[in-house]
Amino acid sequence: MKERFKFNTIGLFTSNNKATVDFYTKTFGFTTDWDGIQPNVEMMLGDMRIILFPRDAFEQMVSRKFQYPEGFNGTVELAFDVPTFADVDKEYQHALTNGAASVLPPTTEPWGQRTCYVADPDGNLIEIGSFNE
Repeated sequence: MKERFKFNTIGLFTSNNKATVDFYTKTFGFTTDWDGIQPNVEMMLGDMRIILFPRDAFEQMVSRKFQYPEGFNGTVELAFDVPTFADVDKEYQHALTNGAASVLPPTTEPWGQRTCYVADPDGNLIEIGSFNE
């Protein structure tokens, strides 16, 4: 059967593109050729792509107002797998060092996963986890 879609991109509407670009490039190693001026940002990490667009510019483009969550956004999460339990702890600390807010410190869950949650500058939830001790 022919593949209809390939899901490879998450789009985030930002309150501050620069802060979000800085966070994802420093914390996870995304790369971008964003010029710091244009509203549209594309960041890559392997096959993963995140696009950013300022909330106010998007509202102007579509001539609509939207409601955005305040604080932590419990609507969706970005999930990053790391090789081992120790990497979960290491990447959690690295994220905090780069400005993430802690949501759940590294915890080994009953189903065998070590996981943690942080929030990016706009409150988007990010899970960092591993199933390998």
